[in-house]
Amino acid sequence: MLRFIFRRLMLAFVTLGFLLVIVTLIPNIAPGDPARKIAGGTASPERLMQVTESLGLRDSVLTQLSKLAKSVFTLDFGDSFSVAAGEPVMSLVWTSLGNSAKLVILALLVIVPLSVLGGLVTAYKKDTWIDRTIINVGIAFSAIPDFVAGVFLLAFLAVPVDFFKVQAAAPPGSNILIQIQHLLLPVIAVLMVYFGYIARVTRAGTITALDSDYARTAFMRGLSLPQVFRKHIARNALQPTVAVLGTQLGYLFGGMVALERVFGYQGVGNLILRAVDRADYPVLRAGVLAVAVIYMLATLSADLLIAYMNPRTRQSLGDN
Repeated sequence: MLRFIFRRLMLAFVTLGFLLVIVTLIPNIAPGDPARKIAGGTASPERLMQVTESLGLRDSVLTQLSKLAKSVFTLDFGDSFSVAAGEPVMSLVWTSLGNSAKLVILALLVIVPLSVLGGLVTAYKKDTWIDRTIINVGIAFSAIPDFVAGVFLLAFLAVPVDFFKVQAAAPPGSNILIQIQHLLLPVIAVLMVYFGYIARVTRAGTITALDSDYARTAFMRGLSLPQVFRKHIARNALQPTVAVLGTQLGYLFGGMVALERVFGYQGVGNLILRAVDRADYPVLRAGVLAVAVIYMLATLSADLLIAYMNPRTRQSLGDN
């Protein structure tokens, strides 16, 4: 197991190294003059020179890469140029990550139980009208982009029903219940997109586990369905679901840009989009790297949880 964790960490560091190279090259290969985009078309030559030196564009690519690597380890990316001029980059990133974490945690608390329950019900009711209804509804909803679902929710829920809020960001100092109230519509939009996908994965894993020899043997021993599921099926049936959730967690943090724009929410995806729009490369680099680290940690955690759920996997990892 320790060797497996070490190999995964080394792979994560290699991936992070490639990403460092890519984000280092962004201002060097982007069309136009990055300093001109930041300083504005009427900036003086002195101002352009100052911005160019601040970005480090006069340095070689290797020097820029070494400085960026140092920024990663020290968590110091300097100050923002245009997203929030003069503000420390990491302060902006931490605030955006905190906002995204609120949305992601609440979404997972709603999505995981409902989607897993839907998958289990469809597996137990395989090829019945209940199975077909849940799966078809889930497929229909998952075909709708999250931002389109958000627009429909705003039109049909937020406008006629005062309880649902148009803005996902609660007023400063609001209690936890008010914050949840403001986040309900984005969470429902994410649920509509992910319910069918996760439910289908759970259904397939549960059907495979129910058709296995160990499940049939457990039923022959006289165990009830809840006992068989708890002792023999759950760990094997839910492994694909855990894998899917691990890979999608990074998207939930950094990929819901359009949905955040629809609800005016200042998450990390929205921060990265504003950094791209305003050519704020320090903020862009820090935001992209933060999402990448979250994605790596999420996939590693999912792999470890799957290994814990499957004794054979733990044994093979121990032998390796």
